[in-house]
Amino acid sequence: MQSENRLFDDFAKFVNGAAGTLAGVGREAEQSARARAKEWIGGLEFVSRDEFEAVKAMAAAARDEAEALRARLDALEAAAKPAASAPAKTKKSSGAA
Repeated sequence: MQSENRLFDDFAKFVNGAAGTLAGVGREAEQSARARAKEWIGGLEFVSRDEFEAVKAMAAAARDEAEALRARLDALEAAAKPAASAPAKTKKSSGAA
């Protein structure tokens, strides 16, 4: 009976060791894959989140400024329209003949 228990104990130790080894290999493969992915992505010239947010804020400010300039231009055009559409008054010369 002692030999059967020892056989099972040895088999359990073997399976535990194999599972630990496989887990270690899995972790190592994952770390290697992450390192390669970071290296590959690093060469693609992606922008950071901070840079993206800064450009986004600048674009919003430029859009606001363009809208303000458009409103100003529309107001100036509206003010110039009545003056241009009004008939020009000319002085009639009083001809004392």
